[in-house]
Order: sequence, then structure tokens, then C-alpha cells
Amino acid sequence: MALMITDECINCDVCEPECPNDAIYMGLEIYEIDPNKCTECVGHYDAPQCQQVCPVDCIPLNPAFPENQTQLMAKYQALTAAKKALATK
Repeated sequence: MALMITDECINCDVCEPECPNDAIYMGLEIYEIDPNKCTECVGHYDAPQCQQVCPVDCIPLNPAFPENQTQLMAKYQALTAAKKALATK
């Protein structure tokens, strides 16, 4: 599953730089996570880095985007391939 940031977010800005997929961005009021880019850090780390650094524990799984490990790995591979393709242009 992709992760999400709840309204308990205090906008401390520690999660955004930790995301290897650049899925976290500042929304209208709080930080948000793009579910199309979130892989729960699969392919990069053993655990979601944003959850590890969040001081208020406001980054749960997003039930609107159920994905298993295989799907998360496929998303990671697609994102990585797209990044490489952009870098070579």
C-alpha cells in the first residue's frame, strides 16, 4: 500500500527529504504523499523512511491503495527505469 499523511502532521519537514521516490510534497495545508510514487521504500530500504523519522506518527498505510510487496517492487522498478531514462536524455 502507499502511505498517507494524516491531519496530525505538524509540517516539521523531516519526512520529505527522506523519500527516495520524491513522493512527499507540501500540500495546501500539510505534507502529502503521491500514491503513484510511494513504494513504502520497497527497493530502497527495509522500512518506510518517512515513518521512521516522523515525530508524531502520522504516516499510516493508505487503505485506498492496497498493494502487495510484488506490486510495490514493480512500481519501484518502473519509477527507477523512468528516472534512468530521464537522466540519459
